[in-house]
Amino acid sequence: MNVSADFFRLLGDSVRLRILRLLSGQKLNVSELTGILGVAQSGVSRHLRLLREAGLIHEDREGGWNYYAVDPLRFTDGVARLWPVLEEQLGTLEGCRQDDARLQELLRQRKEDFREGSVRGICPGRSWAAWARTLGYLVPDLIVADLGCGEGYLSMEIARWARKVIAVDKSATMLRKSKQLARRHAMKNITWKLARIEKLSLPKESVDVVLLAQVLHCVKDPSAVLCEARRILKPDGTLLLQELRTHKEEWVREKLGDIRLGFEEKELKDLLRANSFVDVRLGVGAKRRGDPFIVLIGSGRKKR
Repeated sequence: MNVSADFFRLLGDSVRLRILRLLSGQKLNVSELTGILGVAQSGVSRHLRLLREAGLIHEDREGGWNYYAVDPLRFTDGVARLWPVLEEQLGTLEGCRQDDARLQELLRQRKEDFREGSVRGICPGRSWAAWARTLGYLVPDLIVADLGCGEGYLSMEIARWARKVIAVDKSATMLRKSKQLARRHAMKNITWKLARIEKLSLPKESVDVVLLAQVLHCVKDPSAVLCEARRILKPDGTLLLQELRTHKEEWVREKLGDIRLGFEEKELKDLLRANSFVDVRLGVGAKRRGDPFIVLIGSGRKKR
């Protein structure tokens, strides 16, 4: 397509402009773009086809996936002259900050899947999931409560080594998805409970481990949740924690329902100790340069 009225009509779509901006610095596949943009996969595929036909992006096959990217060296002369101005304007698009945050999270997941920097994107057999499951063989039979389990991915992983998992969430929709996931993987040692984690119906001192994975920043009263966690833990039981370090991404309040923008390390340690947890440990579990979200991991023990 030459630079014409059709070309400028093609650019008159905000989603296509967001795609161009993302692909100007990174190669991505359809699935990854769908996750970042929050647009149906069929829509993303249509936008990619139009952009490719216009010569603005190119497509390469790599590791079983079709990846898309912007390569100015492949532009026609007319598009090449326009591109520097267009690229500058793409940086002012509404929603850029959200797209960038999701992109960085995706790149972190790529790295943890050993897909970044590998030869042709393939490293047969290397998997963090497999390594985590291997470490599960070191863990004795335990009863674990996954509070705020969401769609149940962690509950299912825990069920591979735990004697019993109690998956709790306030959303009936999330619990339904969690049950479906467990059925697909033939997991039979998970019990689901619909409840607010600030007020559980579980008996006192009934579980060995409580897991709070990305939960505390979503509740109004983190101390109430920690108090309940301590109540249901057996003496010497362990609290495992994943949380976000303080960040500035205000959009998560509306898009994800987050109440807090993370925690400082000292704040989390003080919360745990104030709720009578001892042997408190806290550190950085995952971070990536340019990613606004840093994951903190921690633990505490219920004193006998």
